Amino acid sequence: MSKNTLIVAQEALARLRPEDLAASAAEAVREILAEAASANTTRSYASALRYWAAWYQGRYGTPITVPVPEAAVVQFIVDHVARRSKAGLKWELPPQLDALLVVTQIKQKPGPLKLSTVVHRIAVLSQAHQLKKLPNPCEQPAVRHLLARARRAAVKRGERPVKKTAITKPELEAMIATCDDSLKGLRDRALLYFAFASGGRRRSEVAAVDLHDLHVLPEGGYVYRLEHSKTQQAGVTASSTPDKPVLGVAAAALTAWLGASELKEGALFRRLWKTRIGPALSPAAVGAIVQRRAAIAGLEGDFGGHSLRSGFVTEGGRQGIALPALMAMTEHRSVASVVGYFQAGGATTNPAARLLENKPGSN
Repeated sequence: MSKNTLIVAQEALARLRPEDLAASAAEAVREILAEAASANTTRSYASALRYWAAWYQGRYGTPITVPVPEAAVVQFIVDHVARRSKAGLKWELPPQLDALLVVTQIKQKPGPLKLSTVVHRIAVLSQAHQLKKLPNPCEQPAVRHLLARARRAAVKRGERPVKKTAITKPELEAMIATCDDSLKGLRDRALLYFAFASGGRRRSEVAAVDLHDLHVLPEGGYVYRLEHSKTQQAGVTASSTPDKPVLGVAAAALTAWLGASELKEGALFRRLWKTRIGPALSPAAVGAIVQRRAAIAGLEGDFGGHSLRSGFVTEGGRQGIALPALMAMTEHRSVASVVGYFQAGGATTNPAARLLENKPGSN
């Protein structure tokens, strides 16, 4: 490929945005983005659709339209999912197109995509067809079968989802110990306790906490009414109540933060400039606080906002809390989903490994 051809192709791909799609696809994009309740979801949908547009244009030389042919979805899978061959792992994305997608920052790096990324992008395209009430190529048997085979192949190769390290009670207490009585320390202590004790809240849910939904209990403590969660965004009514209790040490930390900040309305967790209180924290800032406190505490692992969620489930399991009670707090809809958050730890630290050593009635 000549330098001039490369430049022209780069400029063409750089202009591919969801709003530049053909009329029917563009309308589907607008409907999807309108349906997406959170900023994170909006960004992920826009990114997925932008990638579809760029890949389709580069692969077939024509703008994408819906309905997308079933053969194109199959091609998308084999282009991006690695498979084992005699020569090693291989995939079908043309190297020149791969390079163009990377140069134009539509793709982060050359090579195959993670299977989870491919699945997400197909799910977004599927929703575009559903909203337009058009025949859905993503639900065709050939596509579903190919994805199922790809999952089995990935498992056989030893590929597993990378999870954030769980923050259970010992890790949480170590992080809390790093929080002093400064305004930032009080905020971080309250935030960590709240996110864990109210059911392992997602970082987006912590950032969205509003004082209007926080109620003081007569006997002490608080109840937070979770009005906006991922479960509710998915259009599924959870079997649990949206009221999440915040009690004990978590309530005390929250009371100390409210007293020091003198907040009466609006966002509960705010940005701070020395002694000045700013606007609400972003979800990314919530994750950064978790990472920073884990680092200060000297904890080893890959920590992030979801560490508190997996830690809540893991700690509950270790303490023998009934699964329905945990699900009522986390808002999980299925047992498989909540069990996926449980991290048993190392092989020798898994409590189930010592069943023969436990005497009856000792627990």
